[in-house]
Amino acid sequence: MSKIPLTSEVFFPNLRLAARMMAFYLRSALFHHIILLFMSATTTIPTTNIVSANTTTVTLGTRTFTLDKEKAEAAFNAKRVINGKDTMFFNILPLKYTWAYDLYKTMKNNHWEPEDIPMQKDVEQWRSNEISDVERWIIKMGIGYFSAAEGIVGDNVLHVVREVVTAPELKLVLGRHAHEENIHADSLVYMISSLGLNPHECEAMFEDIPTITEKNHFVVSNSRAMRRDIDLTKTENKQSLAKNIFLFGQVMEGTQFYGLFGMILSLYRQNKFPGIGQMFRYTLRDESNHIEVFRNLLMDLVDENPDIWTEEFREDLRATMSEGIRLEKKFIRDCLPVASIGLNSSDFEEYIDYIADRRLISCGLAPLNESVSNPFPWLAEMMDIKKEQNFFEGRVTEYQKSSALGQIDDDDL
Repeated sequence: MSKIPLTSEVFFPNLRLAARMMAFYLRSALFHHIILLFMSATTTIPTTNIVSANTTTVTLGTRTFTLDKEKAEAAFNAKRVINGKDTMFFNILPLKYTWAYDLYKTMKNNHWEPEDIPMQKDVEQWRSNEISDVERWIIKMGIGYFSAAEGIVGDNVLHVVREVVTAPELKLVLGRHAHEENIHADSLVYMISSLGLNPHECEAMFEDIPTITEKNHFVVSNSRAMRRDIDLTKTENKQSLAKNIFLFGQVMEGTQFYGLFGMILSLYRQNKFPGIGQMFRYTLRDESNHIEVFRNLLMDLVDENPDIWTEEFREDLRATMSEGIRLEKKFIRDCLPVASIGLNSSDFEEYIDYIADRRLISCGLAPLNESVSNPFPWLAEMMDIKKEQNFFEGRVTEYQKSSALGQIDDDDL
């Protein structure tokens, strides 16, 4: 007795015909399904738009939506630097403070990462005999001071200023500001680990060198005083906030940071510590945006609250800058106790006077040393950093996007 073959031919003697029938069926079903989808997609839904002076009414089928123009305009007009509309929603649009969003975009385009910058040459120089004791001291002072100072700025941005501003676009740019302070702090950790410095020694410099301690106490005492429930409808409290913004933006970041910037970048000009110099160039570019964020914030705060801008308060800001200058000049003499690298402390003290007056004038305040000039015009050239050549791999690192960074004017420094 023969076995019956267990194949499809038992059921479909003509297997090819069966396959054709199945394919025809599938194509027909698919075509029918596509036709149904097309018909449903092209079915016209009755739509009505009715625009009146104060509302826009949109009707889609059986649903009607009414958009209140007056409410939208009221929400926009309620945007304020402080004491604005209290909402849990981070609704940036429509923009009122367009400068804040523009600066946010610029800052984002300038993003950089410390680890992308080679440090081999810096390490070789640090371990060699070609670097003088004064030059090593400048690097140590720079790392020791900025490793804490950057964190102080970021902490104040987040826990003082960003806490009280109410317009979402202002919170947006301040969040980016704080993020960049984290990048700067990270770059200092990268420098310390690359050079093999003892981090405890850097911490000791921050704690034990009187001029560093004085500078930090000058700003931290103000920041701590602002960390409380504060009634910003009172003029004296609004003035305290305005002073904090001026102190951190124009005095600390805008003036006190620039002494060490100049010293480290002068080493960079002489082909010393190219990696550290490059990171400080990127940091300097970031700081120029931070200064502008806080300057615009101060100006808009004053515009919306003219009771802040009394003659007495303006003189208080000038006195604050004067004290910041005094502390910075003492610090400069500690950083550069003897003339070296073709520079001396008196040149940097003059530079600080020049920078401070630029900051005061930009805020509508009278300068303290009107006749002083810029002894370091080359610093403007150091800001032109669209493209940088990687020293060892020969690749181009272009952090700046969309040509957002153009030629920098001396006044921007």
